[in-house]
Amino acid sequence: MDIKTIGVLGAGVMGNGIAQVASMAGYNVILRDIEDRFVEGGIKNIDKFLAKTVEKGKMSADDKNAIMGRIKGTTDMGAMKDADFIVEVVVEVMNIKKQVFKELDEITKPDVILSSNTSSMSLTEMATATKKPDKVVGMHFFNPVPLMRLVEVIRAVQTSDATVATTIALTEKFGKVPVEVKVDIPGFLVNRLMVPHFIEAIKLYEQGIASKEDIDKAAKLGLNYPMGPFELMDLTGLDINLHVQQYFYDNLPKELKWDPPLALKNLVKSGNLGRKSGKGWYDFSK
Repeated sequence: MDIKTIGVLGAGVMGNGIAQVASMAGYNVILRDIEDRFVEGGIKNIDKFLAKTVEKGKMSADDKNAIMGRIKGTTDMGAMKDADFIVEVVVEVMNIKKQVFKELDEITKPDVILSSNTSSMSLTEMATATKKPDKVVGMHFFNPVPLMRLVEVIRAVQTSDATVATTIALTEKFGKVPVEVKVDIPGFLVNRLMVPHFIEAIKLYEQGIASKEDIDKAAKLGLNYPMGPFELMDLTGLDINLHVQQYFYDNLPKELKWDPPLALKNLVKSGNLGRKSGKGWYDFSK
């Protein structure tokens, strides 16, 4: 699929970051939001980020101007008719996302790919709002987008292999590292790993077992994390964290599954204990 123009719906922190990396990769970008002030704020943030990059000597002023010149801001949803690939970055409310996908389905090219930057919500449900559900896929970036390398590419039940392949290739052209999430589950990969870690940290604090500072210190120095759980929750936003946790509660089995998994039990029974035995989940004997 020949992609020349990327549409980004939402000019907030994530949206303008995605627009920036798309333009830096050489694509024309249509950055759309519902009000001029949001669009202008997003473009201003991109300009500010690139200006600092120029100041540090990591980019020329001409390159900065070229990147900015490829980004066109608008409040007109109809402008998305010219996009070859679209990333939706609107509020994490399913009804709003489905309405957006329905509108896009009516005005875009037949072969356009419609992706969502959702961090946890069902792509399968979003795809039902379109007449081309095989063209719907998850493309979950991480904050701050220009600096974070990972992108989760998530399959809806309806997503075609061609759509996934195109999205993975585009991710790589953005200079990012894709991981494919083969099943549309709440939270995908990163949040499914991270949210239980957040919840447990909060419980330890609530029960008076340790201070927030010492829990953060333990995660950083004992697990080699760059940030502790409370620091990271503050960075990503407590409202977003609460929303994701509530979504998990509403959509995943209610019981706490702390029982060691069978696969782990069987590895230990077989004597495969990790590096110290030469083999565990991975083979260290080679």
